[in-house]
Amino acid sequence: MEEKQFDVKSIIGYVLLLAIAFWFFYVNKPTEEELAAQKAKEAQVEAAKQETTTPLVEAIPKAAMDSLGKATAYQQLGAFGYSQTLASANGGETVLENEVLRLKINNKGGYISEAKLKKFNTYDSLPVYIIKDGANAALGLTFNTRDNRVLDTKELFFEPSLNTVGANQQLTMRLKVSNSQYLEYVYTLKPNEYMLDFAIRSNGLEQVFDTSRAINLNWELEALRHAKSNSFENRYTRLYYEYENGKDNDLGVSDFKEKEITDVSYIAYKQHFFSSILLTKNKFEKAKITSKNLIDDEDIDTLKLKKFTLQTPLVASSGNLNYDMNWYYGPTDYKILNSYDKNLDEVVDLGWGIFGSINKYVFMPLFNGLNKFLPAGIAIILMTILVRLAMSPINFKQYLSQAKMKVLRPEINEVSEKYKDNPMKKQQETMAIYSKAGVNPMSGCIPALLQMPVFYALFSFFPTAIQLRQKTFLWVDDLSSYDVIANLPIPIPFYGDHVSLLPIIASVAMFFNVQLTGSQAMQQTQQPGMPNMKFMMYLSPVFLLFFYNNFSSGLSLYYSVSYIITIGIMLVIKNFIIDEDKIHAKIEANKKKPKKQSKFRQRLQQAMQEAEKQQKRKK
Repeated sequence: MEEKQFDVKSIIGYVLLLAIAFWFFYVNKPTEEELAAQKAKEAQVEAAKQETTTPLVEAIPKAAMDSLGKATAYQQLGAFGYSQTLASANGGETVLENEVLRLKINNKGGYISEAKLKKFNTYDSLPVYIIKDGANAALGLTFNTRDNRVLDTKELFFEPSLNTVGANQQLTMRLKVSNSQYLEYVYTLKPNEYMLDFAIRSNGLEQVFDTSRAINLNWELEALRHAKSNSFENRYTRLYYEYENGKDNDLGVSDFKEKEITDVSYIAYKQHFFSSILLTKNKFEKAKITSKNLIDDEDIDTLKLKKFTLQTPLVASSGNLNYDMNWYYGPTDYKILNSYDKNLDEVVDLGWGIFGSINKYVFMPLFNGLNKFLPAGIAIILMTILVRLAMSPINFKQYLSQAKMKVLRPEINEVSEKYKDNPMKKQQETMAIYSKAGVNPMSGCIPALLQMPVFYALFSFFPTAIQLRQKTFLWVDDLSSYDVIANLPIPIPFYGDHVSLLPIIASVAMFFNVQLTGSQAMQQTQQPGMPNMKFMMYLSPVFLLFFYNNFSSGLSLYYSVSYIITIGIMLVIKNFIIDEDKIHAKIEANKKKPKKQSKFRQRLQQAMQEAEKQQKRKK
């Protein structure tokens, strides 16, 4: 009887367990929207995989136009109506492809309607397209004809002709008036190259073009989002240009900016880690460029970053065009861009002046050398250790200055209290104490200033280092973007919708670092009209926490390790290297030595004495 009860109870238990399991799976099953999104993403990835094996596609032939259609085409387009009667007017695309780049050139307009970088993926594992489906870019010539028509090549059909020249693929797109009269774009793609040759030429159109009016080249592109943070990516998405024999500049990150430039060598539409660049051997005499921000709300505007445009007149020679150019569709990689010897490395924003030089000749070679043998995260840590060790003599000088000031602090406080109602006399007596002790009160600032170029150089280096893109380290899935340990239910202003761990570690380490390196500044009496240094020092870690929450985690990793190492170095200097008793004895010995004032100090003291006399006269 007991055995039977056991069996019944077991059966009931199994039934309950199954019921709970079915209930759990039912409650947690994906919604219809989630299933649809998953299927759509799988379809995108599968389509992208199949696309890489798509053969070269030529225009689809169509039946010849009837006489009425031809008459209409000539009536609308004049001499260029001939192009509308050809088979290529049925549309179609031609594919140029090498190991790193895949391009589609559309018969309509004859320009690149798709540019895919084959060795890169977006943050959500989809292929990187600089141009996709012809929807975010266009190139065209607008011109007047002698029969008073205004035409735009973007709306006209070119006839493609694909050939192989050695190892290169060459595509000629011709907008025909007849078989011997045409406007052509010539694309030449070389193996393993992101750079392709591009030419605009015309033949026999001197009686068709109205060259008394401008033939304008118009190029526009809407930069597509590729990174996890569209706002961070947009910060480094800019229009760069070279002009007037090697000068370079950019339009900045403002909402809308328009500029006219002259003697132009190249125009670069930089999309943070990827760029579209048009270079010309026949320099553009003048050009109008614009940049417009497309993100009003980063939670809604998630697909595109900025819109760039170029308009430049082309000069016809003997009634025809003959321009040799280049296109670059590829990564914003300093090594690749610099290899072309066309000043394209300026597109990589490494900082201006000395900061850029430090990155080019110190940090970039150092990191690349370490990254050859080590993962990116480990390379950053080792690079940080080497930088901090190299800067340790400066840390020593800084702490030594602080130790001297600490010894003199009682005397300075005594003078401050004694002459609290006479600022001029207080300053004069304070300077006398420094002079007798042989202490320069500014010596503590100099080491901090010497570290500023390194600080700013690294601030520019990490966000632009494509070597960090999609490189993982511990919990960080992409060192070029922020790390996430928790998502917030609602966004916090200036902070974001997530919590990054590395900025927290860096902020805590910075707080303790401030306690060591900034202790003297905190002890100083606040001067009237001057900022509260104690408050500023405590504010800095909070600022770092908020600012770096959406920044490159590679930079946050550097600062985390840097502050921790600095704390260690300062503790070693404080406890094992600097002896405050010896410093005190040395200062006392300096006070007993006769001091010969410099001419500058004499003039300064005389000026202070004269000011004190004038102050007494006023009373």
